[in-house]
Amino acid sequence: MSTTLVGLDKEKTIELANNLNVLLANFQVYYQNLRGLHWNIKGKNFFELHVKFEELYTDSQEKVDMIAERILTLQGQPLHTFQDYIETSSVAVAKGITKDEEAVKVIVSSLSALIKIEREILNLSDEADDEGTNAMMSDFISEQEKTLWMMNAWLG
Repeated sequence: MSTTLVGLDKEKTIELANNLNVLLANFQVYYQNLRGLHWNIKGKNFFELHVKFEELYTDSQEKVDMIAERILTLQGQPLHTFQDYIETSSVAVAKGITKDEEAVKVIVSSLSALIKIEREILNLSDEADDEGTNAMMSDFISEQEKTLWMMNAWLG
């Protein structure tokens, strides 16, 4: 068995890096959606949501960096072009959204998609004995499940 610098099976890490790139692309689209929602939100819930969307995009920006660095740790190459992100992502681009409920629904839908990808990576990282990726996915999932619950509760 051929191993990576961190002692993991090379074949399994290639699969993990590929899946992490899918997550990276989805996070980049989610991040950009959050920026747009933050900039364009209008209405009675403006102050509440403007601040919340900034909190979410700041968190997403940190996660994007963590994912890219994990891909590099696994000796992969992170995707880095908007073309790659759009071609790879299943999170829909949210354009021109200004209404509060529509904006929060975008977040709920996006988080659901991200969690699904993260669970798949969690299973792969477990099979590869990759505790670093496993721990990162576990942390992401538990945090995002709470955010998803809160956003869904906000919708009523």
